[in-house]
Amino acid sequence: MEQSQAGAIPPERIRYRLTRLQRVLPALPSIVILMALQVLFWLDGDPFDPVVVSVVTLPLVMLITWRPFGVTLTQSAAIVHNFRHRTIPWSNVQAIRMESFFGTRTVVIYEAGGRRTRLRAPNTGFLSWDRRFEEKFHTIGRWWMDHRGPYWAPVPPPGAQWGGPPASDRNPYAPPA
Repeated sequence: MEQSQAGAIPPERIRYRLTRLQRVLPALPSIVILMALQVLFWLDGDPFDPVVVSVVTLPLVMLITWRPFGVTLTQSAAIVHNFRHRTIPWSNVQAIRMESFFGTRTVVIYEAGGRRTRLRAPNTGFLSWDRRFEEKFHTIGRWWMDHRGPYWAPVPPPGAQWGGPPASDRNPYAPPA
């Protein structure tokens, strides 16, 4: 028996992380270089020591691949998981855009205070392709639209009022007084 979409209960939170390939890919060059060095030492007459390779590479691989980079969408906020966790309330978000950064498309959250936060996941690029990137981007945007609250109002970015008076020194994203 199939459950209809109308009767489905929406999730309380959604978590997006880097894909498995995206987590492992940054560690591959260092592993290849260390293995090549060990082979060169072996060809030079030194003994091949896989213990040295594993002692050096294992902590590096664990550090890079086990970091929980990504974003968690909750009813009230987006929790950004970078090196430090940050909580961005939906009522403070002004826009969610897709931007290209060194050939990698990422999701960027613009806040009312002028701060922009580039999410480490989801992203997609040449070697770190994510087939569901577009779907994840649209889900984050829909989640923001559905949970930003009834009192949310857009704040014009700086320089948006061309015919108006010159901008003052106050916060350009603050609501008008």
